[in-house]
Amino acid sequence: MLEKMKDIVKSNDLCVLATVSEGKPHCSLMSYISDEAGHEIYLITHKQTKKYANLMENPTVSLLIDTRESEKGHRRVYIKALTVSGEFQTIRDPVKQELIRTKFLKRHPHLMDFLKDPGAEIFCIRIKSFQLLDGVKDAFYETID
Repeated sequence: MLEKMKDIVKSNDLCVLATVSEGKPHCSLMSYISDEAGHEIYLITHKQTKKYANLMENPTVSLLIDTRESEKGHRRVYIKALTVSGEFQTIRDPVKQELIRTKFLKRHPHLMDFLKDPGAEIFCIRIKSFQLLDGVKDAFYETID
């Protein structure tokens, strides 16, 4: 089941990021890419946003990734919803930053100007666990070491 969960992460590129500050949740629709292993998710934001301030205060996050794009029409009963729990990490290595930026641009060419903005920062969510809802009744939970 863990590989199925990682496949959902790797085959999609849009999520909802939930952060918390002072007990108040904040959600953001985000484009993302993942590493090949399905252990890290990379996102980009301006440093002057509520989400970034929340991440700096509280690095624990939740992301929601679903399969609704691939299950359009009457196939809604087959939609899977994956909740990803993880931890925010900055990316300090400039070589890794550039590699991620290149991969991000390949997957999301519409974000070219955003990726070039000096006020924008690419960051990592290190995945700790997954909860997969397969339809409305079947739930599965996995952790990553």
